[in-house]
Amino acid sequence: MNLDSVVQALDHGFNWFIGLGGAAMMFFIITLLSLAFGVKLSKAFEGGLRMAMALTGMSAVIGLLTNTFSPALKAFVRYTGLQLSVTDLGWAPIAVITWSSLYTLYFALICIVTNLVMLALKLTNTLNVDLFNIWNVSILGLLINWSAGGNFFLMSVFVVFIYALMLFNADAMKPTIDDLLGYDQDNITTTAHPALLVTPVVVLLDRLISKVLPFIDRFDFDAETLNKKIGFLGSKGAIGAYLGVFVGLLGRQDAAHICALAFSSGVCLELFGVVGDWFAPAIGPLSQGVTSFMERRMKGRKLYIAIDWPILASRAELWAVANILAPILLLIAMILPGNSVLPLGGIILTVLAPSLLIGARGKVVRMTLIGTIMIPLFLWAASLISPFLTQTSKAMGVFPAGLGKNEMFSAVDSDPLEKMLAMLIGNAVRTLDLKTIGLALLALLAYIALFAWYIRRLRREAATGISVGSVAVDQLDAAPGAGSVSAQGGVAADLESSSSSSLPPVGRRSGEPEGAGVGGDASSL
Repeated sequence: MNLDSVVQALDHGFNWFIGLGGAAMMFFIITLLSLAFGVKLSKAFEGGLRMAMALTGMSAVIGLLTNTFSPALKAFVRYTGLQLSVTDLGWAPIAVITWSSLYTLYFALICIVTNLVMLALKLTNTLNVDLFNIWNVSILGLLINWSAGGNFFLMSVFVVFIYALMLFNADAMKPTIDDLLGYDQDNITTTAHPALLVTPVVVLLDRLISKVLPFIDRFDFDAETLNKKIGFLGSKGAIGAYLGVFVGLLGRQDAAHICALAFSSGVCLELFGVVGDWFAPAIGPLSQGVTSFMERRMKGRKLYIAIDWPILASRAELWAVANILAPILLLIAMILPGNSVLPLGGIILTVLAPSLLIGARGKVVRMTLIGTIMIPLFLWAASLISPFLTQTSKAMGVFPAGLGKNEMFSAVDSDPLEKMLAMLIGNAVRTLDLKTIGLALLALLAYIALFAWYIRRLRREAATGISVGSVAVDQLDAAPGAGSVSAQGGVAADLESSSSSSLPPVGRRSGEPEGAGVGGDASSL
């Protein structure tokens, strides 16, 4: 057998494997990869099966949403004259695209290696075991590769760069998370979720508000009381129903269609959370296998364990602000220049609320004001990536059912700055245009400078014991002896003594408002 025959056979086998579809591919890949990391066969099989079910279920929910809304959205655009022709399907289609791509497993591998190298070099104290949310990083890698016209090296470097920032951020946020959640100094839990990379912007705006509107905190109020009063009426399902009525009325639909839109939208927004909860258990066995692998090689090190962002979900302020921002997001979308996306699947801004909580220290008025200012970033990013998501989903055979072949979709989702940066850098590399290269370099330098300022600020706060956020901003800058603290600063516990049972539950705590429970799925980012 000659070389050409071998290559042809491999190509045929690869195309056959790809032709199985994303769900079947990931069933085999997750199962085999889990076995490779020493997971028992039964647990490895369970993880693979759960992943296939989650991908299939999410595709079905997306199909229901698009089939119901597509005619009404077309009428909405026609009658209102608004150029909101791109349907926002939330985070779900991005997860389907990324977890249907073999690149995601490559990104997971290089991210694990990056984490190990940074731990070995003592650049971080964080061990990130939240493997499911690697899809948030994967979409950035795929986006820069697409924008650059196919550049494997650039794609790999960018993914490693973003992942390193996530680990630095997890270290720096740990004292703030401890303070917000009342953790004692022996607690090892943090989060490295990529959505929290927008926190530097929140902190910067928070500082500006302290300078310009120092009296704003007088108008703050108790978020838990607000959530209790809103109850189910502020849940994902209820907000989805309101949105369905709104689109139906503006699209001049009859009563039957308006009711169908309202109920279908409510069901879909609820099901996004329900089906989304299947992803984390699906990746659980593989995550545990990787964790055990790292434990054997990092025995004796004092580490933080990074899990998903809902460790912050017990704070009532997060859900109060997410509910308040929903109608504001819709109104801004209708008048924002350069936006072509009608918010739907991402109407509940859980991609922004956790950063607002950390950056503004749970002050609802500040969180709402900063969130309103930042909403355009998310809409512009969603508009920019819509051609990429549409073309890629068609190429992979996961284009949402119910959308016309010429229709486009997107996602009001996390990491707007990183998505814009990926597209700008990719375009600069592809075109080699000097102006674009200059803009890309300036944007990258500004991004790094802001992040470095933010990290130094959090470290000074941790070193001086001054609270993060709005109340002590001016005191912080004037604090005597405020220096920097190493990335290893803060209290941690031995990884050897940690276990999954030591991690706090991420579900709703007693007394948490009903709306928070509905909206608090681990995968809503």
